[in-house]
Amino acid sequence: MDLASDDQTKMYFYENRLQTFVGWPFEEGCVCTPENMAKAGFIHTPSENSPDIAQCFFCLKELEGWEPEDDPEKEHKAHSPSCDFILLKKTVDSLTVEEFLKLQKERQKFIIKKSCGHAIDKFEDAVKLKRNQIIQTAMGEE
Repeated sequence: MDLASDDQTKMYFYENRLQTFVGWPFEEGCVCTPENMAKAGFIHTPSENSPDIAQCFFCLKELEGWEPEDDPEKEHKAHSPSCDFILLKKTVDSLTVEEFLKLQKERQKFIIKKSCGHAIDKFEDAVKLKRNQIIQTAMGEE
């Protein structure tokens, strides 16, 4: 995979994450401002029904139901304690190439886990449906 072509690597940078917070419902007088959300690694991923969905670009954890006093960094650590980005002790700009590549490797693990989780969920749903069909067929034959 060519890192330069990965659109999501641009989200390592605060300014790019901040630009996603168009229409974010919490502004001044709140702890979860767009600036604090972006600093904590979140990007704004609203849906029609939920204008306050934010997702960590790194670990892909989605959080919604934000309250004005919620601290994005604390919430991120509480809901995704193994996120390497929120645990990072330095700024992205100060990472060595080796450190960045190690971080990117960890990010790929989150991406793979999430896509595998979706595939497993789909499979389990299909199994439940098929099982119910078999039961219905068996019940009808009695």
